[in-house]
Amino acid sequence: MVSARRKALETLWNGSCDVIGWGEVEDPVTHISKPGELILHQGLKCKLSHKNISATSQTGAGAILVQQIKLSLGNEYEIPAGSKVIVTQNGKTAAYKHSGEPAVFMDHQEIVLEIFRGWA
Repeated sequence: MVSARRKALETLWNGSCDVIGWGEVEDPVTHISKPGELILHQGLKCKLSHKNISATSQTGAGAILVQQIKLSLGNEYEIPAGSKVIVTQNGKTAAYKHSGEPAVFMDHQEIVLEIFRGWA
């Protein structure tokens, strides 16, 4: 059963995401397994948010601006570290990489993402 808090959160989630992992994929014709992308979850309701963090250095080199990208979604989904996350929100689609552990709350989880630059 979904709580009232969760329903309220979901009204703010205007995106959807697909979660893709890397593993052994069987070719449907030859039935030979080879490494490839596996779809773990599709069409999950989510919200992508951005936060700019600036830090100054003691060397006088100037401020460094870092953007933190955070994905909020239901806490019932297992999103393994290293997964590729494709998010569509506000008419734009982008690929990200999940690194690290999610912050799990009572009604949702938050995952810090990075721009996907390829499989490690």
